[in-house]
Amino acid sequence: MQGILIVDKPQDWTSFDVIAKLRGVLGTRKLGHSGTLDPMATGVLPVFCGGASKAVDLQLNHDKTYRAALRLGARTDTGDITGQVLETAPVTAGEAELKAILPQFIGPQMQIPPMYSAVKINGQPLYKAARQGIEVERQPRPIEVYSIEYEGSPAADTYELTVRCSKGTYIRTLLEDIAAAMGQKGTMSALRRIQAGVYGEADAHTLEEILAAKAEGRLEELLLPVESVFESLPLLTVALRVEQHLYNGCPTSRYPAADGRYRVRNEAGQFLGLARVVQGVLRVEKLFVERSAG
Repeated sequence: MQGILIVDKPQDWTSFDVIAKLRGVLGTRKLGHSGTLDPMATGVLPVFCGGASKAVDLQLNHDKTYRAALRLGARTDTGDITGQVLETAPVTAGEAELKAILPQFIGPQMQIPPMYSAVKINGQPLYKAARQGIEVERQPRPIEVYSIEYEGSPAADTYELTVRCSKGTYIRTLLEDIAAAMGQKGTMSALRRIQAGVYGEADAHTLEEILAAKAEGRLEELLLPVESVFESLPLLTVALRVEQHLYNGCPTSRYPAADGRYRVRNEAGQFLGLARVVQGVLRVEKLFVERSAG
């Protein structure tokens, strides 16, 4: 089993719960995931299986898109409705005020990670300190919000937004900041990730669908090729001699391609891995195939 399984994470599961479950389903311990989701969140969780787990840290696109709900009137210790209410306040603003302040949250900015997060300070995740009631000083981190679309109000004092942002953006912190800019207390009442890098909701499978595919012997049909991670790179198709060089880690000089990074296939169309061309010399960066015999 090698490839990328896009899971539609269910609510109340941690990302680690999903991985633990899939180890049994897929029959491998070599699993990695991209972009942890909070237990209350649902949606797109890419799981890298077998040899594809080497691609987790090589992804080119780390941008995310979320559908989130902001509920006005209260603030919690976790920044979402699963936490303890710290303070409440009458709601004195609504849709018009929200739409007016959204543009100021678009663009590069600094964000302080929430206490209930997996960010490590001095080797300890913040959420462990938070559970002990300890407040730790956090440094602001650079993030970027590319767009925020207003999606309507599904309930009183609750507003849905679609947020497209960079890796490392905490949506519950963003929503708290949006509420504060409206002069309100607010917290996140729902979160769904609808895009993670190149993978979207259309690629995702529920755990029920994954278990059904396993029972029917068609689990591999759900796996996307590892090459899909690198689809934005130009493709290089190499001759057998160069393919052997790549397997052996040997550079190929006077290679007729522009300088840059490439995804590489052999003449049979099999994806081999990543390579770079620098001043006409082709060198392997990372292989995703077992070396062919002979």
